Amino acid sequence: MAKLILNRFFLGVLTLFAVSVLIFVCTEILPGDVASAVLGQGATPEALAVFRKELGYDIPSYMRYWNWLVGVLHGDLGIALTNKRVIVDEVLPRLGNTMFLAGYAALIAIPVAVGLGVFSAINEGKISDKLANILSLIAISFPEFFIAYLLIIFLSVNVDWFPSLSTVFKGMPFSERVYQTTLPAITLTLLVAAHMLRMTRSSVLSVMSTPYIEMAFLKGAKRGRVITRHALPNAAAPIITVIALNLAYLVVGVVVIEAVFVYPGLGQLMVDAVSKRDVPVIQACGLVFAMVFVLLNTVADILVILVNPRLRHKR
Repeated sequence: MAKLILNRFFLGVLTLFAVSVLIFVCTEILPGDVASAVLGQGATPEALAVFRKELGYDIPSYMRYWNWLVGVLHGDLGIALTNKRVIVDEVLPRLGNTMFLAGYAALIAIPVAVGLGVFSAINEGKISDKLANILSLIAISFPEFFIAYLLIIFLSVNVDWFPSLSTVFKGMPFSERVYQTTLPAITLTLLVAAHMLRMTRSSVLSVMSTPYIEMAFLKGAKRGRVITRHALPNAAAPIITVIALNLAYLVVGVVVIEAVFVYPGLGQLMVDAVSKRDVPVIQACGLVFAMVFVLLNTVADILVILVNPRLRHKR
């Protein structure tokens, strides 16, 4: 089993290396000139040449990638072009805000989605099951920004329960921070809970067709007991995978939500960097998002191996 876990870890590192190359290449082929975008159209050719040399654009791309990669491995993400601040000092507080929002949404979404998924499986074909399916389909069908604006209209503008802008800052009391992030957390919950609910329901129902489940029914066990005691543990592997994917989405997919609520997270920082063409910040944000995504998927793979003994042995 240790070999399998090490193999998953090695694949995660390899994937992250490939993503780092992709991020660097994509930012390199962006149209336009970085120096002109930062200094403006009125900059003299001499000033542009000096700035390009300062950015390292006077050396080949592969050497700049190597220097960037070595810096990243030493915890140095570079200097922002727009404000000359150390990128790590900007990224870490924003990442903390994003993780807080994602954790808040996950605390609501996971128990609700798994609970409703099991409840729908127990009541398959009944009105409650059909209602859960319809509501989850509606939640999946709407784009995330549309749900966010609907919640702002109903819960902020009409009834004034929550603020339309989620302003958080360092030193804010925990209760106030929770209140400020409630509306974007509800938006994210509606988005990911529907996916997890449907996956939990389908995973449990697929296990229900196996012979040992039929034997449990023949012995007179009730449907709810069969699902919770026998079907749910064997359906855990796909449920863990979909939960991990949705947790990753909560972290890396919050760009739109943070932009709508003007939430000071990593996604908002990346949007600002793109608008200002601050390439080192874009690269840093993209790499951090990729690290979180790969890490969560690697943890999910390891958990699936732990809960499913059949994956520990070669067939």
